[in-house]
Amino acid sequence: MAILTDTVTGVTVAAMTDTTQESPTRTPRQEGRLGDPDMELRTDPRLHPRLLAALAAFGLDGHAAGPPMDRNAPPAAIAEFVGQVHAGFEGLYEALPNEWPDEPSSDVTHRTETVQGVDGNDIALHIYRPAGMDGPLPGTVYIHGGGMTILEAHNRVHRQWSEDLAASGMVVVTVDFRNAWTAAGANPFPAGLNDCSSALDWIHEHRAELGMTTLVLQGESGGANLVLATALKAKREGRLDRIDGVYAMVPYISGGYGWDTARKLRELPSMVENEGHYINCSMMDMLVAVYDPTGENAENPLCWPYFATEADVEGMPPHVISVNELDPLRDEGIAYFRTLLRAGVPAVGRVNLGLTHAADMSFRQAVKDAYKATVRDIRGFSDSL
Repeated sequence: MAILTDTVTGVTVAAMTDTTQESPTRTPRQEGRLGDPDMELRTDPRLHPRLLAALAAFGLDGHAAGPPMDRNAPPAAIAEFVGQVHAGFEGLYEALPNEWPDEPSSDVTHRTETVQGVDGNDIALHIYRPAGMDGPLPGTVYIHGGGMTILEAHNRVHRQWSEDLAASGMVVVTVDFRNAWTAAGANPFPAGLNDCSSALDWIHEHRAELGMTTLVLQGESGGANLVLATALKAKREGRLDRIDGVYAMVPYISGGYGWDTARKLRELPSMVENEGHYINCSMMDMLVAVYDPTGENAENPLCWPYFATEADVEGMPPHVISVNELDPLRDEGIAYFRTLLRAGVPAVGRVNLGLTHAADMSFRQAVKDAYKATVRDIRGFSDSL
């Protein structure tokens, strides 16, 4: 028997209830491969339908295949495989139908400046401005993705991204840092980070000449790693005055892609939930093997910012951390965002539903609305500083 009170009349009555009937068992809903280990990207109901069509056109709507070896293979074999990954993604970026036929192309100017890095090497900086806008504008330093290891700074996708950011009303400087893998040989950590830090110093010193009112570091995937690591390095060196804001998209920052399943589930379950959705953890672990061959920097925040502490990030400028729902890397970005909040850093977190890794900057035609929204958000973030 239960005692019930009518909340309107205030009348209390006794009601008979069946106390012998058990409540139905409820199983918590688990998304992606957490709920169905055999799920492929094409069968994941969360995937944006236009992105599915674009991926299917290239045979990328299934389960992304892993490498034919692991990171214990001979370095030459790993380098050969990573070179093939580089060529494959460069080919995809060149072939993607990224035009907007119903809209005019971005009207921007482009020039290249070459500066010297702390290691004595030359660093090419691609500088973009909206055509016809000569006054001071917000500035963005763009650092491209590719796991700090592959992809060119001036390929078709990265060039278009830089142009679109500039066309929104910003000065954009794209940094051609040293990849950890090149056909000529390896440039492991901290080569790429040193280049980004050197580029930041030069850009800061030439703000007036470049016409920058603010300076935001922005990058996706491995570029987000370098964006966050550059800010961490600047703080350690007492040079945070160079940075007004940080905008990190789909950060590749844990280096934990070769962890066992138990640790992934415990710390970063999206690596299991979204495994093989466009990118594959074992493939990413091969990039880790090239970026940090000895593994001695496995928990160094400058190499893998996921391991930054609250003390490491305290006092940082405002951040935006943007992650994508169907990305194996989603949870490491969320973890970094929470570290920022615990440290009192002004930070905004974004989750792009229905999208795979970096789709909102690389699949320009397929998810046009998401692409445009991301460009607007970066511009709006710059304006707010």
